[in-house]
Amino acid sequence: MYVKEKSNRQLTQVDLSYITVLAFTFLIGGAAVFSILSEQEYVMGIIEDDILILYENMSLGLAPLTALLLSWRLVMAWKYRAVPPVDNATLPMVTIIIPAYNEGRQVLLTLRSVMASNYPPAKMHVLCIDDGSQDDTWTWMRLAATEFPTRIQLIRQPSNTGKRHALLAGFAQARGSVFVTLDSDSEILPDTLRHLVSPIATDPKVGAVAGNVRVLNVGHGLIPKMLDLSFTMSFDFQRRGQSVYGGVLCTPGALSAYRISAVAPSLPAWAEQTFLGRAANIGEDRALSNIVLRQGYRVVYQNEAVVLTEVPVAYQGLCRMMLRWARSNVRECLVMAQFIGRRFRKHDSGMHWLRLAGTMELLFLPLTEAMKAGLLITLLLHPTTTLMLLAASCALSAILPALVYNHLRRAGLRSPFLAVSYALFWVFCLSWISCWGLLSAGCSGWLTRKLAGAPSHEPSLGVLHHPKEA
Repeated sequence: MYVKEKSNRQLTQVDLSYITVLAFTFLIGGAAVFSILSEQEYVMGIIEDDILILYENMSLGLAPLTALLLSWRLVMAWKYRAVPPVDNATLPMVTIIIPAYNEGRQVLLTLRSVMASNYPPAKMHVLCIDDGSQDDTWTWMRLAATEFPTRIQLIRQPSNTGKRHALLAGFAQARGSVFVTLDSDSEILPDTLRHLVSPIATDPKVGAVAGNVRVLNVGHGLIPKMLDLSFTMSFDFQRRGQSVYGGVLCTPGALSAYRISAVAPSLPAWAEQTFLGRAANIGEDRALSNIVLRQGYRVVYQNEAVVLTEVPVAYQGLCRMMLRWARSNVRECLVMAQFIGRRFRKHDSGMHWLRLAGTMELLFLPLTEAMKAGLLITLLLHPTTTLMLLAASCALSAILPALVYNHLRRAGLRSPFLAVSYALFWVFCLSWISCWGLLSAGCSGWLTRKLAGAPSHEPSLGVLHHPKEA
C-alpha cells in the first residue's frame, strides 16, 4: 500500500459536489425502489413495451438518449484519422518517465522495449524511478542501466511515496518539451513513441496524447482475453471518437505524452491534490488530462501508438484495479465539472462536443447507480423475468463490441463469444464496482501493488557484469 500523506480536512468545491452527487443518487435510487415496490406489475409492463430495450434505460426513460449518444459516438469514431508519423528532424526532445514499484524482472523488459524504439536516441531522455520497492526491482533496473550505458538514468526513492510523487521526481529532471509516461509493467513497439509524439510535434493546440493500450498477457486465461476486448472498445472506439474533437477524457497511465508547457505550471497543485481532506494517491493520469483540457489544449488519441500492458488474471486483482479506476473516475468527473461550463477553449468548435461528453459523464454518474438499485429490487421480486431481461440485454449489448473487435483484431468466432462472456461477467460480477466506487470515492489505496512472495529470479552480481547472458 502507498503511504498516507498529511490530511487537509477543509472541504473544497469538488468535495461539496461529491456530497451533492451522493445525495442525488440516494434520492433517485430511493424513488426507483419505492416505485417498484408500489407497483407489482412493473416488470411485466416493461416486457409488454419492448423486451429489446435495456432495463436500466427503460426504467428511467433514457433509451432515446442512449440511442442518440451511441449514434453520435459511432459517427465520431468513423471520422477519426490518426496523425501520420513525422520525420526525425521534426521530432522533439522527449523525457520518458517510468515509475516502478515491486515490478521485479518486468521493469527490465519494459526498458528494453524503450531502447528498441526507432525514436532518435539523441532526442530521448529515459528516467526510471524505483518508488521504494520491497523486492528486487532496483537490481533489475541496474541491470538495464548496465545493458544500455549512458542511455538510462535511474532514481531511487528512499521510501514508497506513491506513483504521483514518483512521476513528479521524474518531471523535475526532465529535458526537452515533451513528457512521456510509461508504466513499468508495459512494453511498447518500435514505432510507438514516434506515433505518440507526432501530434504534439505538428499541432501547437495539442497538449496531450493518449496511447493505445492492449493486453500483454492475453494468453493467460479468460479474464485477460475479455479485457483485451474491453480495452479495444475503450481505446479503438471510445477514444477514437473523443479524439475527433480533441476531448479524450483520460490519458492512460500505461502510455501518454504531455506537452511540458501545458502541465508544468499545474504540477505543484497536482502533486498535492486532495479529496475529502485526504491526499489523492490515485487517478494521476485522469487528473493530468483535466489539467490539459482546462488550459484549453486538445487531448487526442493515436491508435498506432501501441503499448502492451499486463492485466490481472484473477477476479480479485481485477476488482481491485477496476475499483481504483471507478474511484478516480468519480473524483475527476467532479473536477471536470468545475470548468466544463466555462469557455475553457477558444476558437475551437470541439469545445462544445467536449462539453456535451462531459455533461453526459456527470449525468450518468448517479443515474446509472440509482438504476442498479431498482434493478436489484426487481430481481428479488421477479427473478425469472428479470434474469431473462438481463440475458437479452447482454446479448444485445454484445453486438457492437463483437463487430468492432472482429474488425480490428480479426478474431473470428472468438469475437461474439468474448463479447457475450464479458457482458454477462460485467452484469453479474463487476457491475457492483462502479457503485462501490461512487460510495467509497474518498479511499485512496492503490490496492494492486503489494509485494507478492519472494523476488523472482534475482540476477547475481555476475549477471550485472554480463548483461547479454540475462
